[in-house]
Amino acid sequence: MEAGGRPGRSPASAARRRAPAESRDPDLHTSRDGSARAIERAAARHRRGLAVNAAGHPQAAAEHFRAGLRLLGLDPASPDAAALAARLLLSLAHAEAEQGRVEQGLELLGRAEALEADEDRGIVISQRALLLFRAGRNQAALPMFDAAVDQLADYPDPVVLARVLLNRGVLHMIAARLGAARADLARCAHLAATHGADLVADKAVNGLGYCELLAGNIPAALDLLGKAEAGYREHGPGNVPIAQVDRARALMAAGLAHEAAEGLRAAIEAFREQRLGQDRADAELALAQALAAAGDPEGAAEQARLAERHFRARGNETGAVLARLAAARADFARRFDTDDQDTGDQATSAPVPIPADAATRAAAGRLVRRTAGLADRLEQLGLARDAALGRLLSARSLLRTAAPPERVAPLLRAAVPRGVSVPLETRLSAHLARAELAVVRGDRAAAYAELRRGLAQLHAHRTALGSLDLQTGVAALGRELTCTGLRLALASGSAPAVFAWSERSRAQALRIRPVRPPDDPRTADAVAELRHLDQVLRTAELEGRSDPAARQRHAALRRSLLEESWKAGGAGADRGPAPPSLADIAAEIEGTGGRMISLLQHGDQLLALLVADGGARLVSLGGYGRAAEAAQRLVGDLDARTGRRLPARLQEVIDRSLRRQLDVLDAEIMAPLGPLLPGDGAPLVLIPTGALSAVPWSLLPGLRHRPLTVAPSAHMWLTAHRASSSGPAGEPDPRPVLAAGPHLAHAEAEVAAIARLYPDPWVLTGKDATVEATLRAMDGARTVHLAAHGHHERGNVLFARVDLADGPLMAYDLQRLAKPPQCVILSACEVGRADVRSGDEHLGFTAALLHAGTATVISSGAQVADDSAAALMTALHTAVAAGTAPALALAGAAGQDRFNPFVCFGAG
Repeated sequence: MEAGGRPGRSPASAARRRAPAESRDPDLHTSRDGSARAIERAAARHRRGLAVNAAGHPQAAAEHFRAGLRLLGLDPASPDAAALAARLLLSLAHAEAEQGRVEQGLELLGRAEALEADEDRGIVISQRALLLFRAGRNQAALPMFDAAVDQLADYPDPVVLARVLLNRGVLHMIAARLGAARADLARCAHLAATHGADLVADKAVNGLGYCELLAGNIPAALDLLGKAEAGYREHGPGNVPIAQVDRARALMAAGLAHEAAEGLRAAIEAFREQRLGQDRADAELALAQALAAAGDPEGAAEQARLAERHFRARGNETGAVLARLAAARADFARRFDTDDQDTGDQATSAPVPIPADAATRAAAGRLVRRTAGLADRLEQLGLARDAALGRLLSARSLLRTAAPPERVAPLLRAAVPRGVSVPLETRLSAHLARAELAVVRGDRAAAYAELRRGLAQLHAHRTALGSLDLQTGVAALGRELTCTGLRLALASGSAPAVFAWSERSRAQALRIRPVRPPDDPRTADAVAELRHLDQVLRTAELEGRSDPAARQRHAALRRSLLEESWKAGGAGADRGPAPPSLADIAAEIEGTGGRMISLLQHGDQLLALLVADGGARLVSLGGYGRAAEAAQRLVGDLDARTGRRLPARLQEVIDRSLRRQLDVLDAEIMAPLGPLLPGDGAPLVLIPTGALSAVPWSLLPGLRHRPLTVAPSAHMWLTAHRASSSGPAGEPDPRPVLAAGPHLAHAEAEVAAIARLYPDPWVLTGKDATVEATLRAMDGARTVHLAAHGHHERGNVLFARVDLADGPLMAYDLQRLAKPPQCVILSACEVGRADVRSGDEHLGFTAALLHAGTATVISSGAQVADDSAAALMTALHTAVAAGTAPALALAGAAGQDRFNPFVCFGAG
């Protein structure tokens, strides 16, 4: 928020002011001096206080304002002194209110009003409106803002009007009057920029960015919020945390709750240091919402109650009620969300679990009353959108009391306000609640229809995003919809329904046509600097020294590039091909003579949907937790045995552990499936889930020597398989791209050996194997082989990379490919790893290639020994050069090493 500024005025107008008869704050005035010297010193204090306040330090600002008032005295002796006293009182009122002393601020405004001229009345009205607004008394503040705008329309200093428009625009925004908000904020930005009030203009841009967020346009919101933050850093650094809070809310709207929480914690700490109680409470409320979205209901409830205490300490009832709603939502999730719990037979028979015990049903009843009361109060406070969330939560709680559907239906009909400004979160919650009601009524078709409508809205939202990071994050927003649909399908026992809902719950970002970003010289410069710093850090590492400055700049550049990618718009209505049916998949799989195994997690139970012989069946497997733990240990053991010489005894211990983890995985997953699979020569397509995406499947005893392809979804496999089948079948690529990176002992020898297998290879080695040269060669190629060091960085997956002559080729760079290569073989460590987000959305180097449109990728999810990789790759290419499909070629070549971690992803 912006405090109203104070222009100069004539002695004639100042003479009409009257001083207060008595000061209620004896610290304000200790002298009575109307001299020019005192006025000059008091004015200097006022200017310093305004600057400090604009920088976000109200406590320090208040000290300056008080010092100025002490210089002028209790009863200013001249009109000019009275005018300045009024300005100081107005500014002090705002500073006190910012520190939580709203009533004291309102009292100070009353004393300033006694000194005001008639033509300045609008300024006092606007300041009173601002204080009420900051205290959450929005309905009382709005008519005052309206009156102030009318009175200040012709005010000599247009920046005063700009500040009032800024505050009224934010109030409109909070009440979801987006048209009115945009009009006020745009007018404010124009006035402020025209008259040199840069910080006010920055705040208006921040507000316009938040309007875009409320309208659902996340790329535009992040773009404007980024511009506002840049302006704050130049014109008022203390305001930077405000932009960070709004950006965190935008990230939450894109499903990136963990990233949002990280930014909010930093903002809260900044507000604590600045003693900005209102902003701190706002950020705490946002953090509670982020933690709930990130799957931490206990942390969310604790943070919401902390925010409520801080709002109440400021007398802000609106904020306190919103915090109570956040706490109620967290309590509901803690008691009744079962997506990540072992739901057992109850969930199989009832996708909307009704608590079996009376105590839990009673708790649901208390939550009904609690949320209904919150919804009513939010409606009274003018927050219809938040009230809708409260009513939806009340309806969902009521369902869990075993109340008859007739009691729930009216709540849902009245819950959601109509109109485009209804947030996506609210619309998705409404679809979920209506689906749950349909389940209780026994109307499975209506439940499915509601869930599908919600996911269609979510997908439309996703297609507006151009960033792969945001596209994959959005899946978290539909988690409850897809989990409810899958539970309902499993309860039905219908294989086609289970297939349809398992596909809706995984790798949806791969359905969106990638958007190639426009060429941007600033981005190109940042990427070039990032590559240079990567080389600098690598050199420092090899020399055994540290370069903190380079590391800090490297991290800042990566963050900047990631945030810039978030601003890219998507393809909109272009949603790609319709998802295939089970019949489509079964027919295509039958044509290969193979099988598809789609793994599903149901609580802690693993299930497999086995597609074979033109149909499908559900197979019960072992425990997900045991399998996931074994997968994690397996990758750790593979990493431990690679890259250095180990004592024979330690090598034996690690190899024994490897065999043990493989046996666990084989027992939990493959043993129940073994009797249902054909002989070793028949190909398999495997769709993993969650932590099992990291398994090097070809190592499992039940899968060794078998042509195996791993895909993020059946849809992705079908699309890639058809694309690869449309090429010159059985004809080897005469001109594959072969590139060798630096500092890898066998890379150039590996590439040279492979090159001899082809008639006209495109070979890049030594200083010629640069990033740009390699990308140019990859664009439109049929086959690409990269022999280089690879790196996967958890949490920075868009910067997973392989090292080339002049720096890293990153997953981030792959979006520049106009026509991705058909098949990529990565003879490198770790680049087969992925961060798996909600909805089995994958991020990493291999996933980026698949998203770009590459049909087949062979890569490793673990560390790889250089010498064994070179031998394996030569054997692999010997088969590929003879026309063998990549998956079959890998199965044959991998037989030479029982611990070979390479996997064929995509089409196979």
